[in-house]
Parts: sequence; C-alpha cells; structure tokens
Amino acid sequence: MSEERSGASILVESLVKQGVEFVFGYPGGAVLPIYDALFGDERLRHILVRHEAGAAHAAEGYARSTGKPGIVLVTSGPGATNAITGIADAYMDSIPMVVITGQVPTGLIGSDAFQEADTVGISRHCTKHNYLVKDPADLAAIVDEAFQIATTGRPGPVLIDIPKDVQIAMATWSDGPIQRKQRYSPRTEGTPDEIARAVAMLANAKAPVFYTGGGVINSGPRATALLRELQAKTGAAVTSTLMGLGAFPADHADWLGMLGMHGTFEANMAMNQADLIVCVGARFDDRVTGRLDAFAPNSEKIHIDIDRASINKTVPVDLPIIGDCATVLDQMLAEWGTRKGQDLTGWKARIDGWRERKSLAYPANAEAIMPQLAIERLYELTKSKAPVISTEVGQHQMWAAQYFPFFKPNKWLTSGGLGTMGYGLPAAIGAQCGNPDSLVIDIAGDASIQMNIQELGTATQYRLPVKVFILNNEWMGMVRQWQELTYESRYSNSYSDSLPDFVKLAEAYGWKGIRIENESELDAGIQAMIDHPGPVIVDCLVHKETNCFPMIPSGAAHTDMILYGDSVAGTMDDEAKALV
Repeated sequence: MSEERSGASILVESLVKQGVEFVFGYPGGAVLPIYDALFGDERLRHILVRHEAGAAHAAEGYARSTGKPGIVLVTSGPGATNAITGIADAYMDSIPMVVITGQVPTGLIGSDAFQEADTVGISRHCTKHNYLVKDPADLAAIVDEAFQIATTGRPGPVLIDIPKDVQIAMATWSDGPIQRKQRYSPRTEGTPDEIARAVAMLANAKAPVFYTGGGVINSGPRATALLRELQAKTGAAVTSTLMGLGAFPADHADWLGMLGMHGTFEANMAMNQADLIVCVGARFDDRVTGRLDAFAPNSEKIHIDIDRASINKTVPVDLPIIGDCATVLDQMLAEWGTRKGQDLTGWKARIDGWRERKSLAYPANAEAIMPQLAIERLYELTKSKAPVISTEVGQHQMWAAQYFPFFKPNKWLTSGGLGTMGYGLPAAIGAQCGNPDSLVIDIAGDASIQMNIQELGTATQYRLPVKVFILNNEWMGMVRQWQELTYESRYSNSYSDSLPDFVKLAEAYGWKGIRIENESELDAGIQAMIDHPGPVIVDCLVHKETNCFPMIPSGAAHTDMILYGDSVAGTMDDEAKALV
C-alpha cells in the first residue's frame, strides 16, 4: 500500500518497520515535526532523558545488553553536539546505534542559523557513516541502509541528519520491501587456506592463548558458544579484554582473567610467554599491549577480526583472518575435526605457578571498607539474579572488572575505548528498558556519577528500578592514583571537595538512599538495595587512598606490573620477575 506521508511520518514508520522498541531522546525546535509524528503512537516508546549525552549512553546500554541497535533522537545544534561524546564512545566500542538529529531548514544550512551546527562534519570521524537527508522520498531507503550498516560488519553508530523542512515535506510511503543497493558487504568468512593454516598452528602450539575481545560478544551468542567449544577441544588458556568479559565463563579452569593494564599477573605472563596467540575480536589496544616492543615477543599471532583496518594496525600478526568471529570459529571447529593438539600439561603448570602470585589479593583494613571487598560482597549477594552491571569510569570500573565475575555475555556494560565518565547511569537506564525483569546495577565512583546524575529523573519518570552502587572515596580515584605514582603525590585538582549528600539527593529524585559506613553494615545495605522494588542509590564509604593493582605503569612492558605489596617506586618484585 502506498500513500502520501510527511518526512517525519515516513521516519516513524521506517523505525517501526525495523522493529524499534525504544527511542532515547530529547525534543527541540528542529525535531518537533518528528515528535509530533510520535505523539500518541504506542508502537514506539520514547524515553525522555535529561541530557542528550544521556540519550546516547542509554542507547549504548540498551544495545550492549540486548544485542539490538540503540536509537537516539535529538535536535540540531547543541542537541547534536551534546550527543557526540556518546556517539564517539559507541564508535570506539563497536556498539550498534542509529542517531537521528534535527537540522535547520535546507535553505538556512551554512548561514549560521539559530541552533545550526555542521552535524555531518562534526560526526564524520566518530560514525561508521552519516547522511544529510535532502528529500523525504529518500528517507525509507536511508533508514534501512543505516540499520544495515550499524548492525553488520564491525557494529557502530550511524547518524541521519534531517532538516526541518524535509521532515514537513510530503512524499510517497510504501510499506513494501525496500530494494537495497549493495553498497556495503563486509567479508564474513575466512578462506579455506587461512582456516587450515590457523588450525595447524593451533594444533602445533605448546603454549597457546585465546585473547578475546568485545567482538566475540558483538557477534552474538553463537560466537560465545563456539569459543567455548573450540577452547574445550584445544585446551588453550583464555584471557579477555575489558570489553570481552562474559564471553568465556569466569569459573573455568583455563580462564586467566582480564589482561592488560589492570589485568591479572597470570593473564599478562601467559600472553608474554605464549608461543601462539589467537586474537578473536580484539584490537591489540595500548591498554593491553603495554610497551609494543616488549609485547609477546616470541609468539606467533593469529588475528580474527571483521574490521580489516584493525589488522596489523599496531601489532604485526602472522596470520590475519578477516571475518565474523562466529563464522570463523565455526570454520575452525569444522577444520579441527577429531584431531588432537599438543600436550599442554607443562604450559598449564606454568600458568598455575603464575596464579600462585594471587595478584588480586588485597590488604585488609580494620578502619574502613576496602573497595575490593565491597565489590566481592555485591557479587555474592546478587549472583543468583545474574545482574546486568554497568560502570562509570575510574578505579571502581577496574575493581568491578577484577572482582565481579561474569559467566554470560551482555551482562557487562562499560566504556572501554573512550573511557567516558558519566556512562554508567544512563547505560543502566537503557539496559533496564531492554531487560525489564533484570536486576541492573551501576557500579559508580563519587566523581563519575555526577557527570550524568540528572538522569536519576529519567529512571524516576519511567519507574525503572535501577540501582546505583557508589564506591565513595572522596577522590577522582584513578587520577589521584596516577598523581601518587607518577607525579610525586602532587594531587592537583583530584580531590572531590563539596560532594553532595547522595542519600538526600536520591530522596530528592524519589529514589531510596542507603549509606554504608563500615564493614559490619555492608551485607545488610546491599541486601536492602536488592530488596527495594524501585531505584536505589547506595553511598558506600570506602578506604580513601586504596590504589587499583595490578597495574602496568605508563610506557612499561606488560610484564612490568606493580602488584599489591610492591613498593610504589618500583614495579614487579624479584620473585615475580623470576617467574617470567
């Protein structure tokens, strides 16, 4: 059926056709025709955020926790520029997102009109693709292609900038199938020769490691299942980046934990001493490699990634395989067949020796709650509910990654590549929208939570039972730690003076507020948070000057970790170095 519709109406119909459930947005003059088209339409649920940055991060949280693309709708000028940080965050972490921005009328573009910004130009370097729509007749095809680009290949954000006059203008809308132009067709399979060579290398390896990243999770549940199956056949050790946590179960005997700057001793040592590294859906970023000339110097490297640009970008590899993680892992399993790998007994004994370092053991403190303990107790009291965990950015983020185990994908939402403070609360809101029956907890710091704290109102309005668990040490903790270790304890502007009373703030927004001041109150406070049916802020007062270890100092090799108990001035102690 064909009929005349406004551009705004065509946009709404196109979103419905794509199966969109939620739109995270904030209205303004340049998108009022779209908001008018949304009025009374119960097929789409619009979530009114309090800031456009919150809309982008909420869409990220929704996408990361559901596997579906997140949708953002904001106005022109400041609406679009406020969303840019969230768009850049999604681009860095490969999160599928379609962002719709209003624009001034076509005839005013370039005239410095009220609330005009060059949104296409500004977003060019942090989107997979962007569009400036000039004809409402093109809208249906553009929306269809935008969703295809955002969700296939390496996922990421796509932006559609729609001038106000295009939203008002009329065009023919048809609910029939759209004839796609095949402009985007990413490679998904490895060649037979590549797969055969990869399997031969894996079968001959005596010290192999699977190095896995967020690409495994982005590829979907089939990829995580195939990773576990291939690991079972090969017996290789498995480590993960910050973004890949949950792709492999944390209680598995061959799980090494997270690697990199705040990774475990055993993960970084295994990567250094491996004879074969199979990188699956990760990108050898600087937080993983440390000093490049010292990274895994004696290993062969296979890199499986759907993004051709990520291969050989920072670390040269011996065998690149461009393809989708699930597809390539399936090909490798088929090629492996019934063959046997090498005896890995000696390799696993070495790994056990590194594990004996107990690199995540932390000192006790009778005077204050240790933040690591707070995370451990949060896990123990919530694990039966398999919660979705988001984080802000800082020490609390790393402690959550270290001490809160994950066993399934899509349960861990954090800002990895961009490291965006203020991510966690709106991401939790988006996740709660997509997972209404799940327990969703934002693990936060007292500084980061204030970056988008206005989104408490969003949770209140939509009766979203989000929980915020603040590790309050009265500092910008990670900044303070770097200043202690690198700048001779010159704490330049890292103390969070004049903090709000988070309990009263929670109550002001209609949330429940809980304060935990000592270890004896910890379990009861967490349980009260879990039991409350609505949104809760827990202000957990933790030891103020605890540092986050293990840690690879800036510019150091990934074997030069500072562990708990090492001197601040040094790196690894002699015993640790002897194990390399």
